[in-house]
Amino acid sequence: MASLAIVERAYRGAVEVAYFDALFLGIEIHRQLGLDLLLRGEAVTYAVNAPAPEGLLVGKRLVDTLDAPRADLLRLRDLGVGIRVESEDLAALGLSAARLIDGAECVAAGEFAARWPDYDRIFFL
Repeated sequence: MASLAIVERAYRGAVEVAYFDALFLGIEIHRQLGLDLLLRGEAVTYAVNAPAPEGLLVGKRLVDTLDAPRADLLRLRDLGVGIRVESEDLAALGLSAARLIDGAECVAAGEFAARWPDYDRIFFL
């Protein structure tokens, strides 16, 4: 059986990404154990089809280490990871399923709690 990773918190800072972020960890978990991914809360925005963030000019310094979780999410999708997004959290942010990347599936809030016994492991990333 595969593992389930749940991501609820979105972007937490550029420094985190300089080392290791939750979705990059998901790639490694999938390599070793197999993985499905459930995005909840503000993390649902990871699955929204949008351009990558541009660098931010602070004074004369360009900060270009901004988090781009969509790239890792697309990589997970291409590796065969099932990506689910809670529809209520999308709606709370004024978004709809029509804005999701290809391969992401909308699910009702709490739907995956009933599926937890189907997984060997559940990670909260």
